Amino acid sequence: MGASAAIETRNLSRRFGAVLAVDDLHLRIPEAQIYGFLGPNGSGKSTTFRMLCGLLKPTTGEVDVLGRHLPRDAERIRTLIGYMTQQFSLYRDLTVLENLQFIGQIQGLSWRERRDRIRHSLKAYRLERYRKRRAEHLSGGERQRLALAAALLHRPPLLLLDEPTSAVDPQTRRDFWDALFELINRGTTILVSTHYMDEAERCHRLAILDRGRLVCEGEPLELMRNIDATVIEITGADLKSLRETLSGLHGVWNLTQLGSRLHALLDPETEHPVELIRAAIADANLHADVSMAEAGLEDVFVAATGRRPS
Repeated sequence: MGASAAIETRNLSRRFGAVLAVDDLHLRIPEAQIYGFLGPNGSGKSTTFRMLCGLLKPTTGEVDVLGRHLPRDAERIRTLIGYMTQQFSLYRDLTVLENLQFIGQIQGLSWRERRDRIRHSLKAYRLERYRKRRAEHLSGGERQRLALAAALLHRPPLLLLDEPTSAVDPQTRRDFWDALFELINRGTTILVSTHYMDEAERCHRLAILDRGRLVCEGEPLELMRNIDATVIEITGADLKSLRETLSGLHGVWNLTQLGSRLHALLDPETEHPVELIRAAIADANLHADVSMAEAGLEDVFVAATGRRPS
């Protein structure tokens, strides 16, 4: 069966009036792994997160978190979870040190625990030099490190990160993910929602959501190998005309330009796809090189949801 489950959901749904935000979600999330949620805006990622940490009661369905049941054990489960929201949620008019001290008090840590853990966090997340700086004067990356330090101050076995890198530069994102893998090595389970394909590829397992439903789930490499589409690359001088020619071709689901080439997704039932594309190009008196290509995670996303990532 593999690793023990940190979270299991059964028939999990959440309705807001006439809107079904999460629809019959079944998940089994292993312990000590990074489990990613990928989906466009409005796909149900944040609503799912809020249900998994007990902040939002499901309309129907059940959730088990770390061997405890929601909503029955919601108060206890909240003490076992670190939650980092998409928007910076600490106090901007407090210093780094004051924010961490306040969070430690909320979490019920003793004076000695707060002192020792804050000292460790300031060093581990490179915040020592900013300890007396107000949060409002920190950069995006510094705020991110402070938010992560605060979420982990009570040493939770489960960490939920809701699009945590949406406001930072690529190097800061890379450093942030290095820190996440350090946590995994210590046994922490991490759930992260993202719309960045390179981040999704870093996850051990990945759930793709669309309109509240789970449309794809598995290891990123497995999803790319088993994509339900044929992937074709077209290289030519007149990409605009090539795109116009191929966009209406039967069986072509999606066309996108990647630098000096076109990337096409075709219905997997299409027979002889390379020959089909070549014939359409020749009929339009155009010239291009056409070949099969390996799928990327964005191809999986588009094939599963029928739309570009937001």
